[in-house]
Amino acid sequence: MDTRAHLYRTIWRWHFYAGLFVMPFILWLAITGSIYLFKPQIDRWEERSFRDLPTAHRVSGDEQVARALAAWPSATLDSYRLPRSEGDAALVSVRRRDGATRDVFVSPQGRVVGDLDPEWRITNLVFKLHGTLLMGEKGSWLVELAGSWAIVMILTGLFLWWPTKDQGGGRGPAGVVWPRLRLGRRTFWRDIHAVTGFWVSGFALVLLVTGLPWAAVWGSAFAAVRAELGLVKGPQDWTIGGKVPATAGHDAHQHMAMVGMDMPAGSSTVPISTIIAKAVPLNLPYPVLIRPPGASDWETPASADRWTVKSDTQDRPLRVTVQFDAGTGREVSRSGFADKHPIDRAVGYGVAWHEGQLFGWTNQLIGLFTATALVTLMVSGFVVWRRRKPEGQLGAPPPPAVPAKIGGVVAIVLLLAALLPLLAASLILLWLFDRLVLPRLPRLGAWLGIPIQNHQRKIP
Repeated sequence: MDTRAHLYRTIWRWHFYAGLFVMPFILWLAITGSIYLFKPQIDRWEERSFRDLPTAHRVSGDEQVARALAAWPSATLDSYRLPRSEGDAALVSVRRRDGATRDVFVSPQGRVVGDLDPEWRITNLVFKLHGTLLMGEKGSWLVELAGSWAIVMILTGLFLWWPTKDQGGGRGPAGVVWPRLRLGRRTFWRDIHAVTGFWVSGFALVLLVTGLPWAAVWGSAFAAVRAELGLVKGPQDWTIGGKVPATAGHDAHQHMAMVGMDMPAGSSTVPISTIIAKAVPLNLPYPVLIRPPGASDWETPASADRWTVKSDTQDRPLRVTVQFDAGTGREVSRSGFADKHPIDRAVGYGVAWHEGQLFGWTNQLIGLFTATALVTLMVSGFVVWRRRKPEGQLGAPPPPAVPAKIGGVVAIVLLLAALLPLLAASLILLWLFDRLVLPRLPRLGAWLGIPIQNHQRKIP
């Protein structure tokens, strides 16, 4: 067996173990991610009962807010979402004394037509299922770990796919760029796996990398490095491990403390109808939120003397925030995507791509293709594994008789470990398991495909 064959066998084993670990996670992430790609359409469907309402005898925004607050006594105004069309109900978000919010829908005539708990809206639930497995920060760790090993799986898969003269056999692109469909089931499933992996690898790597800023460990480390290097300009607009970033903690607490402020009649604060009249001509990308003085979210600091009008579109490069003086209604500030730090802009493009909203339907379809291809990759990999798996063994590819020279591979692994903290931690744990546990469990070693006679030396 030549040097390349030794290397090929070693990389194959890495690919096998990585793929076996990430398979259930990738299936889960692909399915939940596919659903979340269509968040605008799902939200619109969920609000179908609050659309296409009569438009005659409209009331002012002040009256709509008053009706929403009357339906939830002791609550305060958190935000007002401009209707997308004339016949849509306004979404008035109210905050209860316990800090929870409620989405109250008010018709153009000022009638409360329904309400929803934002925590249990379809896409919010899918977002949590996708990012944290409904397990909070621990779930985010698992997703991040699976994503890190998925990168290893894809890179090793590309190495195995790469055609060589001895592998090509003169067949050309068949089995490399497209599958061979008439050479039996074994070849069919092998080709489906390899060819699908080739076509989806670039898109999958982009999805995995753009998802890292949300991850608990990687995202926190990234935020800490940015702060240490002074590369921060304003609050970031993405969560970390399903939680508000630590740098936004002060603003979040400030929000909780100030949002309970009422605006009594006769105060110097201009009414919300005045701000609505100024916000509509701005034609900001939907959804557009209006927040009263003293109220904020963790992305926009609270200001006791300003109304805030903000586009909350998922296409982050189009986001704009405009603030108006609470006493006069005069515009006092305007900021957009271009005002953010270049690093935040780069992440913003990545987040918008990841969510399928960077350039509309095309982005959604690319995301759907990527998710579908990943499911195909996992299913075909499972079939290939089951067809070749020996009875009573895991079925890992046998190690080469002579350890392969993998200096370049080690360098790449070390680089990945330096960039992916959970990958580094898992590699250390695997090394300790290999050195301290497996020698005492020969049957487990045999089941994992590590012959006992080879285990006393370094096995690739």
